[in-house]
Amino acid sequence: MARPRTPLLSRERIVTAALQLVDAEGLAALSTRRLATELSVSGPSLYNHFATKDELLDAVVDSVMGEVDLSMFAGGPEGAAVPWPEALRDWARSYRAALAAHPNIVPVLAQGPGRRPNALRLADAVFGCLVEAGWPRGQATRIGALMRYFVAGSALASFAAGFPEDAGVYDATDYPHLGEAHRLAEHRGAIDEGAFETGLEALLDGLALRYERTVRTVGAARAVRTTGPAGHHGSRATKAGRSEGSTGS
Repeated sequence: MARPRTPLLSRERIVTAALQLVDAEGLAALSTRRLATELSVSGPSLYNHFATKDELLDAVVDSVMGEVDLSMFAGGPEGAAVPWPEALRDWARSYRAALAAHPNIVPVLAQGPGRRPNALRLADAVFGCLVEAGWPRGQATRIGALMRYFVAGSALASFAAGFPEDAGVYDATDYPHLGEAHRLAEHRGAIDEGAFETGLEALLDGLALRYERTVRTVGAARAVRTTGPAGHHGSRATKAGRSEGSTGS
């Protein structure tokens, strides 16, 4: 009778097993020896695919980034551009969903994209969307950072789950406004999701106001550069106007 064959080892299989281990037991559980045991292979065989544990961890983190939907940045029906607030809203929700599914990976992910291809594609898509919408490049960079801080922070821990369910903890003398705080953990999902949505809408509303001011400011600056103070078009036209004036035209 033929012996069962061990599935061939591949980068994808290693990354999948590593992510499952981190999801179940946290980053501290990830080691070459433990992962080899999970895959039923020898430890050295892993080094044929990943030279170091850091390289493996980068691949694990990038696999999570690959779960984030970026399709909204490619345009809507018939290639029409999706308005930047709508694109950011849909992307932020997908980004948070990916992180919420793998919360143990968030501390590493929060360090930045590094050389991870999926993470760099994500950064490129967000930045490109904002610049194409008319945001100055410097502001687009800061908005991208702001959104990443907000989404990663919202996925890092549960606000509601941080309150003990023991009503006796909240003595009315010391905490007069926390009489119902012991019920927060019971409604963890609704509270945390509601907090994220409230923050996301507040961010986008604020950015929309800033965008209107930015567009007006940039438009005015371009008008001055184009027409000049005397209403002539372009710097060449302005110089020509001055020359005509000097000859009495």
